Amino acid sequence: MFEISTAYWFETLLAVLVVGFLLRGIKVLKEWERIPVLRLGRYVGLRGPGITYLIPLIDHAPIRVSTRIQTVSFRTEQTLTADNVPVNVDAVMYAKPVDIEMATLNVENFRVATEWAAQTTLREVIGKVELNELLAERETVGVHLREIIDEKTEAWGIKVTAVEVKDVIIPNALQDAMSRQAQAERERMARITLATAELQAAEKMIAAAKMYESSVEGLALRWMNILYEIGQQPGTNTLILVPSNMPQAGVAPVGLYGVQELSEQVKKKKGEKAE
Repeated sequence: MFEISTAYWFETLLAVLVVGFLLRGIKVLKEWERIPVLRLGRYVGLRGPGITYLIPLIDHAPIRVSTRIQTVSFRTEQTLTADNVPVNVDAVMYAKPVDIEMATLNVENFRVATEWAAQTTLREVIGKVELNELLAERETVGVHLREIIDEKTEAWGIKVTAVEVKDVIIPNALQDAMSRQAQAERERMARITLATAELQAAEKMIAAAKMYESSVEGLALRWMNILYEIGQQPGTNTLILVPSNMPQAGVAPVGLYGVQELSEQVKKKKGEKAE
């Protein structure tokens, strides 16, 4: 009886181990996952998504590949631009495998290979552009990077969708020089703007003076407006002396009299003294 029980438990344990061993071949893959299957070392195809079965000890899946877009961040250290300025550039790349068979059979590790290809390409592109172009045309540089990297990774089944330059770090001494240059440029533009404004104001004043010269009523209205603006100045103790006569175009007033009236009075006084 004891021997029969021992044999039964041994067979049960053996059956459980066999079933557990066979169940190890069941794989559940997500919607965006694929696995290449090698049967006795030879490639037989892709599996996924969903439930798939790999024969234990015969089938082998060396890698699980995601078909979603992957983000790869990379940077360069002390790379010289075309105008010999050392810069550190940070960039980010968006890529995804479009041919999983090529990505698994043609390259050892397509993720590492793509990252290194991006770094070397970034150094090449930086060496061909000047600093001002790198700072001002980041989008253009990113498009150029994407084209070159995508050409390199095409043989691996990797599609590079976009490359963006995140940051460009330049030496502190050069930053100070660029800051001074920008400040000088802003001062130059401010002086040009001020001079242009003065020129335009002078042209408008000359045009207004010609209009007042041909219109006595317009000059009178302007004179009244000037007196009104003076009266609106802040201060309660403002004393305004209003001339007795309106100014005339082409005649400069002096005090309460015009220039012509003052000249006639001087002539009268000289005649009285002569008598």
